[in-house]
Amino acid sequence: MQLPLVVLAGMALLCVADPLRHPTGSRVAQLSADFGVKVFREVAKVSPDRNVAFSPFGVASVLAMLQMAAAGESRSQIKAAMEYGVHERGIPQALRWLRKELTAPKNQDKVDVADALFVQRDLGLAPGFMKTFARAFRQTVKQVNFTEGERARFIINDWVKDSTHGMISDFLGPGTVDDLTRLVLVNAVYFKGLWKLPFPEAATRQRIFHKSDGSSVVVPMMEQTAKFNYGEFLTPDRVDYDVVELPYHGDTLSMLIAAPYRREVPLAALTRVLDAQLVGKWKTNMTRVPRQLVLPK
Repeated sequence: MQLPLVVLAGMALLCVADPLRHPTGSRVAQLSADFGVKVFREVAKVSPDRNVAFSPFGVASVLAMLQMAAAGESRSQIKAAMEYGVHERGIPQALRWLRKELTAPKNQDKVDVADALFVQRDLGLAPGFMKTFARAFRQTVKQVNFTEGERARFIINDWVKDSTHGMISDFLGPGTVDDLTRLVLVNAVYFKGLWKLPFPEAATRQRIFHKSDGSSVVVPMMEQTAKFNYGEFLTPDRVDYDVVELPYHGDTLSMLIAAPYRREVPLAALTRVLDAQLVGKWKTNMTRVPRQLVLPK
């Protein structure tokens, strides 16, 4: 496979919810994935020369919280963008089911999701809001004093650090919040998984990595030869690319790696057509074949 590449964590897309088990949950999963990937495309568009790590589920979860906290035209606009309303019949239960599906134990794979709404302590809240929010998101509204900016920042950063098992320790930088801040919404997704087919440590060696600007660097590359789910596809603009699936140990989560076949093709050729339906198409049109896979460590 040529580089650059797009890496998608299947657990973040949530495109595989079983409609027979929870029809409303399956619909919300699909719409959340669609919305999250749309936001990802916009992020990737304005960051063409940067690596982007992005959780479609995370942004959908944050906007769901914001929709619940909003009213009037603001709520209507968020609802229109997400294509479902958090106050609709069955939606709060579907959101809870979706979170449970995502975070259920998967052998040695671990997924934790945490949402939080930090609100100015003396800000008046609508009657019943805190109870409704806690019921929908299994989280309480956290009241802080943003007039003490550094202390409020410390409280939020400490929550993020705890929610990500210490992986993110300084989420908000100095000066990010101040006495004009009234509301901060945060979503944290923590994932730790073991490859079902581990890369042999002895096979890792220095190789050439081709960067998106046309230059090359030498970096450690891991390698293995095995049978993978693999497919070759075409974009609407007739750009050839291939996709390979790397399963995690629990067999319920996997990583999908997509890359243009020709080195000179920009990554935007893939990111601008990416949506949840396309990922579903990949999953149903791949076959298990032997492949030599070489990836940056």
